[in-house]
Amino acid sequence: MSTSAPIKRILLKLSGEALLGELDYGIDPKISSRIASEVAGVVDAGVEIGIVIGGGNIFRGKGLAASGIDRVTGDHMGMLATVMNALALQDALERAGVTTRVMSAVSVREVCEDYIRRRAIRHLQKSRAVIFAAGTGNPFFTTDTAASLRAIEIGADLMIKATKVDGIYTADPVANPDARRYDHVSYDEVIERKLQVMDTNAIVLCRDQSMPIRIFNLYRAGELQRLIAGENVGTLVS
Repeated sequence: MSTSAPIKRILLKLSGEALLGELDYGIDPKISSRIASEVAGVVDAGVEIGIVIGGGNIFRGKGLAASGIDRVTGDHMGMLATVMNALALQDALERAGVTTRVMSAVSVREVCEDYIRRRAIRHLQKSRAVIFAAGTGNPFFTTDTAASLRAIEIGADLMIKATKVDGIYTADPVANPDARRYDHVSYDEVIERKLQVMDTNAIVLCRDQSMPIRIFNLYRAGELQRLIAGENVGTLVS
């Protein structure tokens, strides 16, 4: 099932772990450069792109809470980790020739802009990539939920979740070679079958606002460009 209408604006969700590469912690510059080249191809194709990135390669609030740190404090630390990742990705994008703005839900004005919806849309209209940092700015909400929220707020045609596999499977394709990939699945099926695409809040938000989601493999060169061209890449959730 392909996307019938032309895609003019997308929201790309990246996990913090996507920046790890071969590292155990932090940011692999080779990976950020590779992601930047994929995004540059999208911008060159005339598609406006917003990006939400996680912070799990540096800090994860829920994990910190499990070790004894107050959950709200841990989540705030996780938000700041996403700002660091956003700045690293901004640097990689600008080296790839893409004008980029980082907008944070938590005010860090010395290094990036505060998130203002209308300003974000204006940046997109000027063909600037916009990286949305610090999640929703609230504890207890994941960056998946932040991605759903931002996709809806900016009026994206499609939300894209980048993963290490080429879509949603009936089981873990690494552990089970007989696992079957879905071409298309509904929001309710994702929830009922516990397919672990994104957290339930994020899926429900997209369902209630009719925001389609594509799950695809970030590590296959050219997949993002194929996706925005309307090819049947990954799994569609709608």
